[in-house]
Amino acid sequence: MSWLFGLNKGQPEPPPGLPVQPPPPPPPAGGSSGGGDKPKDKWSNFDPTGLERAAQAAKELDKSRHAKEALELARMQEHTTQMEHQSKMKEYEAAVEQIKGDQIRTQAEERRKTLNEETRQHQARAQYQDKLARQRYEEQLRQQQALNEENLRRQEESVQKQEAMRKATIEHEMELRHKNELLRIEAEAKARGRVERENADIIREQIRLKAAEHRQTVLESIKTAGAVFGEGFRAFVSDWDKVTATVAGLTLLAVGVYSARNATAVAGRYIEARLGKPSLVRETSRITVGEAIKHPVKTAKRLKSKPQDALEGVVLSPSLEERVRDIAIATRNTRQNHGLYRNILMYGPPGTGKTLFAKKLAMHSGMDYAIMTGGDVAPMGRDGVTAMHKVFDWASTSRSGLLLFVDEADAFLRKRATEKISEDLRATLNAFLYRTGEQSNKFMLVLASNQPEQFDWAINDRIDEIVNFALPGPEERERLVRLYFDKYVLEPATGGRQRMKLAQFDYGKKCTDIAERTGGMSGREISKLGVAWQAAAYSSEDGVLTEAMIDARVDDAVKQHLQKMDWLHREEEAQTLTPPPVGATGSGGKMGFNLPLNEVPQAHEVIAPEPNTKYKGDSIPPSSDGSQSAEEQRAVPAGQDGEDAVNAEAMTAGESLAQPAVSSDSEKNLKKEDKTGSSPPKDGTPV
Repeated sequence: MSWLFGLNKGQPEPPPGLPVQPPPPPPPAGGSSGGGDKPKDKWSNFDPTGLERAAQAAKELDKSRHAKEALELARMQEHTTQMEHQSKMKEYEAAVEQIKGDQIRTQAEERRKTLNEETRQHQARAQYQDKLARQRYEEQLRQQQALNEENLRRQEESVQKQEAMRKATIEHEMELRHKNELLRIEAEAKARGRVERENADIIREQIRLKAAEHRQTVLESIKTAGAVFGEGFRAFVSDWDKVTATVAGLTLLAVGVYSARNATAVAGRYIEARLGKPSLVRETSRITVGEAIKHPVKTAKRLKSKPQDALEGVVLSPSLEERVRDIAIATRNTRQNHGLYRNILMYGPPGTGKTLFAKKLAMHSGMDYAIMTGGDVAPMGRDGVTAMHKVFDWASTSRSGLLLFVDEADAFLRKRATEKISEDLRATLNAFLYRTGEQSNKFMLVLASNQPEQFDWAINDRIDEIVNFALPGPEERERLVRLYFDKYVLEPATGGRQRMKLAQFDYGKKCTDIAERTGGMSGREISKLGVAWQAAAYSSEDGVLTEAMIDARVDDAVKQHLQKMDWLHREEEAQTLTPPPVGATGSGGKMGFNLPLNEVPQAHEVIAPEPNTKYKGDSIPPSSDGSQSAEEQRAVPAGQDGEDAVNAEAMTAGESLAQPAVSSDSEKNLKKEDKTGSSPPKDGTPV
């Protein structure tokens, strides 16, 4: 109620955001406005007008009807003013506390910075001290190393000096010892010479006596030995029983030595034929002791296996399949009836199933098979003849019959008259011809070649069936694609044991499309395509084989096949531009077949030898250029009879009538051969 009594009247109210300032202190008691020396009391400056107004106001309030309400309102206003004053005081205290908190935070931040700086200073000081310590340690190490090197150098110098002194001492001792030895030898030689000169007569007499005594001893020994041997021989000759026993003993000893040597050789050949396999045989189905010991499980499975279908896993054209099935049935019945086997020649492009069919043929007929390659014969040199005989001896010991499959047979069964082959290979070929001159019920010969036109004519004479394995047609390619797709893609993907999955697409349609795109490719190339699909799935991140991956591999395979065919065509064109050598026969391609540039052969062909082109016996018709040497004719096997010689003469006469003139190149070759002494016999009869 300060307004009621006139206090603070005319002064502005403080703003609500600032604390209320305290009232100014009263003036000092002794002060006066006039500045006089007389002191005044406290009521001298009192203004009674305020009290008068208050009294007047109180009277007016007492007379008013709203006096209580006015007092209550005044009290509430005063209370509100006090509350506002208290809230301002609290705000002021809060501001003070906030200022103190800010000061505390500022001090804490300063202390933290101070601690960080002190820590950094300590770390820098510690690092510097550590650096100084390392430098001192390294300096100590260098000094120690220098001191050690100096000590080592001094020790080495000392050792070298000692070694030099020792060597000098040894050399001096050796020199003194050598001089003393020379002096001693010289003195001994002089003394020995003087003694020998003085005792020369006595020494000669001793030598004469020793020689006479030795001669007498030898003569007496000879007389005694002669008497003893003479008496013994006289007693031995006079006793007939001793002479008989001695002769019988020597005879039995000679017979025993000869029999043991031959029996050992026969037993060795028998054991080698029964328990091992020849060195020329690369692979065989015959069970040997070594194979049984190395692979017992595989051997047991092979013993329990049953005869298989000859065309299981082999995809051929229908007509060719029918033909080879007839051959398989005939071979099986021949084995069961112990008949004579027929020899077969299979030729065609690589990868068309020749080797696979040979194995299946042996398994179907219940025969053992052995695979050898023609390239292994030439490196054997002089041992080729022995190795070839071992192969046929080993084949004759098979109880089930043996199918001898010679892969790449043109490597050593070449023409002896026109081809340049070594004498060792020629002798091996003659041994092969000798062992295959007659049909056998022990083994069946199957030859495979990409260039059958290079065979010797005697080899052609021993062939009973010629089968051409051509490239697969559209239907065969589709069967092959489906076969290898199932083998390399579907079975691993559905088995679950391998990291391989297959995306969802039409597999049958895709196989048909691939078969159309792979025209001219062989069965081996299609099988490698299946392996490429499998490798593509394994190389992917998730192991899923997609249709795009299959198409990419097919495109790559087709490009590679076209590149190979381009190389082959270029080589054939180069051969057609080059004139053929004198006496060359046949015009087949490099692979034993001609491949046109604009089309790919799709058909197969089964050829049987014509009667007019077959030569009897082992005789070889001479070449048209007459360049067969005497050594080549002497290489003919010794099993020829008179009929072979007559046939050879007849064929030679027929060829001479058919070719009355010889080219100039042939005449030059004949002149060269006449000069070298390799002309054929005048009568033309084989040796």
